[in-house]
Amino acid sequence: MTVLVTGATGFVGSHVLEALAQRPDVKVIAACRDRHRLIPGFQGEVRVGDLRDADYRARVLDDVDIVCHAAAWTSLWGHAQESRTLYLEPTLGLLDAAVARGIQRLVNVSTTSAAAPERSHDANSRGIPRRFWPHLGNVIAIEDRMRELAGGTTMVNLRLGIFAGQRYALSVLPILIPRLKTHLVPYVAGGRTSLPIVDGRDVGEAFALAATAPGLSGYEAFNIVGPEVPRTREVIELLHDEFGYPKPHFSVPFALAYPFSWLMEKLDLFVPWEPLVTRSIVHLLEEVNVSNVEASKRLGYRPRVSWREAVRAQVREMAAREIRPMRMARPIA
Repeated sequence: MTVLVTGATGFVGSHVLEALAQRPDVKVIAACRDRHRLIPGFQGEVRVGDLRDADYRARVLDDVDIVCHAAAWTSLWGHAQESRTLYLEPTLGLLDAAVARGIQRLVNVSTTSAAAPERSHDANSRGIPRRFWPHLGNVIAIEDRMRELAGGTTMVNLRLGIFAGQRYALSVLPILIPRLKTHLVPYVAGGRTSLPIVDGRDVGEAFALAATAPGLSGYEAFNIVGPEVPRTREVIELLHDEFGYPKPHFSVPFALAYPFSWLMEKLDLFVPWEPLVTRSIVHLLEEVNVSNVEASKRLGYRPRVSWREAVRAQVREMAAREIRPMRMARPIA
């Protein structure tokens, strides 16, 4: 079995490479733009190129059985055109190419917040686009296209929780943590909603299982989170108790958090820094009520890394790696 991993140098892709490397019956091919950023020790084949290039999208699928599509340009607010050009269009092109080439299965990255808060408990539910977050709309458009194309190529959509852990990527934690230092960030709804953190190692294992598990067909979707799901308040208390970050001094309901975030976004036009908070961040704090029940039953997914371990590892890496706070959109290249 030959598995291609796109976005192999990113948070998701690098962990998928590690997980698949543990399976002796799998040949792993890494697809990326810069081979020098691959995890140390990777010995497999590397196919260098850019998924925006239609010719590369066709070539990269040569002699491939299964695709783990982990390439994703990300933005937590605005950047509608960039999200379309750098993420939506290349991914739709890859889906079409995979079907045309007869790829057996394609596994995709999505988010547990795609249908939040109304229907997120069901990973098969259709996503709910939000006008305030163009990138989420593109994530949902990709899910919908997977449904349309599913058939000869099995389409597996993994709605992942909040990323955490080593080699961390753009997500809630690297945006939230520096802002806690301002003492201006409130709890939303008292911090009572769940924060479905998932460590990169568990993400990698979930992808490896979704790529190799028998009995999948058509369009399949699974929520993927850690072994236990904390409340937002619990996560912030850990950051306070173990790393000294300030806790919020007040709380606001979601009904106020959204208009306040809208105001912060509008003020961005007049200030040199990014908004304190955006509506997309508030949306990610909405209750999702997700679990691993279906992934456990159908894929054999058993997450091993606690949210506490994942957060600790990420905060330590942030202290060593970040000179300035992470921006709310990936660099454009």
